[in-house]
Amino acid sequence: MGQIRLTGNPPIEVILRRSARARRLSLRMSQLDGRVTLTLPRGVAEAEGLAFLREKEGWLRSHLERRDADVEIAPGAWLPVEGVPREILASTGRSVRLEPEALRVPGEAARMQARLKGWLRARARDRLVAASDRYAEALGRPYTRITLRDTRSRWGSCTQDGGLMYSWRLILAPPEILDYVAAHEVAHLAEMNHSPAFWAVVERLYGDWKGSRTWLRRNGAGLHRFRF
Repeated sequence: MGQIRLTGNPPIEVILRRSARARRLSLRMSQLDGRVTLTLPRGVAEAEGLAFLREKEGWLRSHLERRDADVEIAPGAWLPVEGVPREILASTGRSVRLEPEALRVPGEAARMQARLKGWLRARARDRLVAASDRYAEALGRPYTRITLRDTRSRWGSCTQDGGLMYSWRLILAPPEILDYVAAHEVAHLAEMNHSPAFWAVVERLYGDWKGSRTWLRRNGAGLHRFRF
């Protein structure tokens, strides 16, 4: 895997990926982080890939312009916590303080991102453990462990041995969205599929899940805009 630059204003960094399975050139832009990937089939020269990239430049720039800008975590930036936007403010004291419209983060500016990320992960774990415990008890099936990650492709997962994994960024979403994902993954303890029987379990645990799933599909990518 390499990288090339598409010159222009602004220049665009493009990840160059070769694939033995690919049958044609393809260009993909991630809605999560704006990352652009050009896939070349085996035997296709890099120059041909660059020419293809130039042909698609208008399409690529229009999509990048429509994508919401990334937010660097720093004083003055706004970050949603449990669905409510809060302004990040430098502060004194020993711990992060959550207020109705602010997040007060103590310590050196250079460590603000790490401190706030750690606080968010801890809060996410508390909420997800509580939700998972509640739904597992209602289902009558225990899980074995909970792991938090910063996943790009999924909000949660359930392993065959009952391990639950969640994205810690769910703490940025409204509480009902976090609850929905917890119910979804706990339901897999009974149904390791997405059959009608599975969705019946989700509905029994959570209630009407369709609105929450729609929210994630429409807004979930935006939770990855915040850079720590």
